Amino acid sequence: MIPFPDISPDIFRIPIGEQGLPIRWYAVAYLAGLVLGALAVWRLMKSDRIWGDGAPMPAAKVEDLLTWIVAGVIIGGRLGFVLFYQPAYYMQNPLEIFMVWRGGMSFHGGFAGVVLAAWWWARRNDVQPLRLADALAVVAPIGLFFGRIANFINAELWGRPTDAPWGVIFPGEAAQNCPGVEGLCARHPSQLYEAGLEGLLLGLVLLTLVLAGGLRRPGLALGTFLSGYALARIFVEFFRVADAQFITPDNPLGRVALGMSMGQLLSLPMLVIGIAFIIRALRLPPR
Repeated sequence: MIPFPDISPDIFRIPIGEQGLPIRWYAVAYLAGLVLGALAVWRLMKSDRIWGDGAPMPAAKVEDLLTWIVAGVIIGGRLGFVLFYQPAYYMQNPLEIFMVWRGGMSFHGGFAGVVLAAWWWARRNDVQPLRLADALAVVAPIGLFFGRIANFINAELWGRPTDAPWGVIFPGEAAQNCPGVEGLCARHPSQLYEAGLEGLLLGLVLLTLVLAGGLRRPGLALGTFLSGYALARIFVEFFRVADAQFITPDNPLGRVALGMSMGQLLSLPMLVIGIAFIIRALRLPPR
């Protein structure tokens, strides 16, 4: 078993008020993912050759696009968590929907928010939405990687109990509540599994696709990202503890439908749509 590293969720505190204003790793992870992702999109738009017939938009417009993407991530991620994971609670406490600093974001909701924001922005700026989606898909693993590392630092979204030598002893009463386990309880570091699969591995696959001319086939990068993320998430959910609101004595694994967790259920349409985009892109001639 591996003891959880002594890392505070706060990087430092700004001396404001009695307790100070905390600057958290989670917020910095979001910021790093968005900024580095925007820089990567800017670099893609400066490389006409990889698109075959020229980049779909001027690199100078990336800054304006970033504003919309940030709004899509925050609004979509928060509403997705509210609607998919705790609708009853937030119906009774509607003002807490706006308290994003307390945590509670959904990748699938954030993804939907980015899709709508990017589509709206593309229509307003005469940019082909599918080609813009390809660019965003290529850089999305950057944000996923930093986000999952932040989940690990926050000691949240941990996995099921394990006796594997890389099992981590997460702090807190909830993490140590492992029925049938005597002494310290080690769990799968499912956040790191996701960082490796959704971030590093999927990012390398998409980078290879770009270098091989994949952006000359509109929709191929998008389909690869959708299906790749869905497969990674479905796999990791077998090791990850379900959200507490889905766990009952009769349903200890927190399955919601078809024997699947909420994360798996939401990823299934992504897998189907991703495969459809890949098939469509491969059937059309490259630009």
